Amino acid sequence: MGRTTLSRLVRFSLHIYGIWPYVPSTVVFRLYWIIALSTAQVFQYRYVVMNIHMDDFSKYMDGVSSAMTSSLFYIKLIILWIYQPIFYDLLQMMSADWQDSTLNRCSSRVMIDGANLARRTSRWIIGMQVVAVFLYSAGVLAANANSPETLEPYARDLILTMELPFNISTNFIYTTVQSVQFYHLFLVACGITNINSLLVTLIIHVCGQIDILRESLTKISKCTADSTDKFTLRSLIIKHQRIIIFAESIETLFTYIAFMMLLSDTIIICCLGFIIVTSLNSPNVAAILVKSVLYYITMNVEAFIYCFSGEHLSAKSKMIGSAAYDSLWYDFPVKESRTILFLIVRSQKSLTITSGRIFDLSLERFTSVVKASLSYISVLLAMY
Repeated sequence: MGRTTLSRLVRFSLHIYGIWPYVPSTVVFRLYWIIALSTAQVFQYRYVVMNIHMDDFSKYMDGVSSAMTSSLFYIKLIILWIYQPIFYDLLQMMSADWQDSTLNRCSSRVMIDGANLARRTSRWIIGMQVVAVFLYSAGVLAANANSPETLEPYARDLILTMELPFNISTNFIYTTVQSVQFYHLFLVACGITNINSLLVTLIIHVCGQIDILRESLTKISKCTADSTDKFTLRSLIIKHQRIIIFAESIETLFTYIAFMMLLSDTIIICCLGFIIVTSLNSPNVAAILVKSVLYYITMNVEAFIYCFSGEHLSAKSKMIGSAAYDSLWYDFPVKESRTILFLIVRSQKSLTITSGRIFDLSLERFTSVVKASLSYISVLLAMY
């Protein structure tokens, strides 16, 4: 496909999770994830159902949060699998944009800067989640080491809280289960951040195309009868239409993911916040904080990524109309000036990402998620 805004790490991960379109390995990877996630979810929600009246409500909330996180990842994968043709069209449009950028030095510079920014952002997002996984696992192991009543294998906490169909009677079985759970948790965490990185990369790419269009609009000269000027004006209109199609494809690909993410993240953040607050008086406070704090931060960061992406795309799209208005449209012949005016009018309808096609993602929406989570934490603290 040539040069692309997607980093090698993201592209490789998209293959692993069966998202990359039309490759022979897709079916194999999808089958693996269906079996692995379905099996893990059965054991996780079995714990949630069977221990709904347990005394240690903080531990129960930990089980709920981990189960919902895996469910959210499962839903994301299914949606991306269903909309594989749309993702393929996005890849084709990205490839075409890179080919067009080779004809213009300014466009090439914007594209390269965007690709470098996307790669750095992806590394930070994935790196934070990987550290969170290691700290979460270390917190579980530290809690087991600090509790004298957990000397027997069956009494020790697992990395992922599950109700297994067999007893953990020996250290070998316990070590095996812990190793499998860590491997599964690591891949799930990487998958979640890979999908988040994909959204960020697509937003950076389309915003780069908007910057190229804006710069072209500000540099457009007074239109004459010369065919070259007419071709330039027509090409700008076509580019604007391609940007709209690209943004609408992102919206189709991520709107239901964003809806499920905001809904589940509100509950997960609430659960983790409750665990952190109630652990302050616990003898294992250090182990619980190591386990939960960065996990809490990463879930907030995920909600922020989606909301900021919608806000950034909306703000960038509104700049197209300003750039078109600042051009010399009033010096154009009537036919060409009307074309620019149509572009200005269309730009007044901002491009954005919605949550389930119900409301736009914005920083205001992110604050609503945080406020709702804190409110639920207050209610839980009052009840328990």
